[in-house]
Amino acid sequence: MQDWVEKYRPQSVSDIVGNKEAVRQMVEWAKNWQRGQEPLLLYGKPGIGKTSAAYALARDMGWEIVELNASDQRTKGIIERIAGSTATTMSLTGASRKLLLFDEADNLHGSADRGGARAILDIIKISMQPIILIANDLYGIAKELKGACEPVQFKAIQARSIAPRLRYICSAEKISCSDDSIRDISESSSGDMRAAVNMLFAASAGKDTLSEDMIATAEKDERSTIFELVGAVLKGQSDRRLMELSSNISDTPDTTEQWVEESIFQMKGIESQYLAYKNLSVADTYVGNTYRRQYYTLWKYASSLMLIGCADAAGGCGVFERIMPPSRWRKMAGGKKQKNLRIRVLNKLSEGYHVPEDTLRDELLTSVSVLVDLNPMKFAKDFELDKDELNFFLHDNTRSAEIIKEIKKEIREREKAEKKKEKSLSSKKTKKLVETVKEKPPAQPEISEKTKDEKKDTISSDEENENGKKQAETQSTLFSF
Repeated sequence: MQDWVEKYRPQSVSDIVGNKEAVRQMVEWAKNWQRGQEPLLLYGKPGIGKTSAAYALARDMGWEIVELNASDQRTKGIIERIAGSTATTMSLTGASRKLLLFDEADNLHGSADRGGARAILDIIKISMQPIILIANDLYGIAKELKGACEPVQFKAIQARSIAPRLRYICSAEKISCSDDSIRDISESSSGDMRAAVNMLFAASAGKDTLSEDMIATAEKDERSTIFELVGAVLKGQSDRRLMELSSNISDTPDTTEQWVEESIFQMKGIESQYLAYKNLSVADTYVGNTYRRQYYTLWKYASSLMLIGCADAAGGCGVFERIMPPSRWRKMAGGKKQKNLRIRVLNKLSEGYHVPEDTLRDELLTSVSVLVDLNPMKFAKDFELDKDELNFFLHDNTRSAEIIKEIKKEIREREKAEKKKEKSLSSKKTKKLVETVKEKPPAQPEISEKTKDEKKDTISSDEENENGKKQAETQSTLFSF
């Protein structure tokens, strides 16, 4: 039996349930798309139609679609090889364009996706084809990548919008379904259309009728988010609910611990925060023992201590500021970026000055920084530095940006002048060639000496043949008399 999610997936943007404003924004973007336009970034919770909307849009526009998602290894090399060639070439199937789709773009992290975000940014700059990125968590997208896209928010679908779609599916499958059962599925799906269709599929398997009492066995396989879990801790929800949410998230206890730690500042009073940190420290001991002994049963003790203990410390204070990812992640990412920047700069200096990188770093870096500060534009031109690399020496973002902007402006003007000069030279050559052709009369074919002699011989031979004919006629006339 075919999966109903795929069987009844929207074939056109007009079939999309809910999120009309987001769909309208997508359609306008597609109709007015031109090279250099920002990609779309579709974001929102799972199951609300982001991927389906992208496929439906491509189908309506007659575009071929090329997808890379989290199930692929999206390393820099793979993205450049697959997506890079797609972004710079035309479709071979006769489609007017190719839509490059990066699904689960917020999962670009870890060793498997190393360099993936940077590669996508590079592809966006050179792409001759439209690009759409899809993410569940907007805050999981790299800042640079997020800034290069036009965000489109997909919201949870209201139960009253889900219900008509479920009735349509029941009608198409010839299943008699009560209004109460449709309402129960719509409300328990929490705005997730995919979950609602799966619940309907599970409840009606092998049946011709569907009643309210049959829905209990088809409850949604709900996947919670870390935001819901941290919010539940701060609100002081029940122990059972906290452990249910913990079992329904994909994050491990050591990651959950960092998220909870980041939100402790929202607890009221120094005593509450002290108690929360105390519980976290004990939980961290169990996490350490888990990895040290490779005995993962200890994880449940770590989860219980950090969640139930911190919820007790919070005392139901609630969430009054946005729940953010651990700040140490941002610091680690910034440190890694700075390290890579330093390596690039030292590599360029080493090649230019023919000095080992270690010597430059340990002995000459300060002196070089002074020289750069005296004439940063010349230095940036000589070593082809970008804004970040120049700022490594100047420590002034505004000044570095202005200098690099001026250099790029000079390059554009020079390229423009060269193109104009080439065009002018080409025009002069064409004009001169046309004038030359007009002035010269058509050339007569030259006859070589050999050809002249052959012509004379031919004429002489023809004359001899003519004389012979005349003599023969004269003799014939004499004999006739």
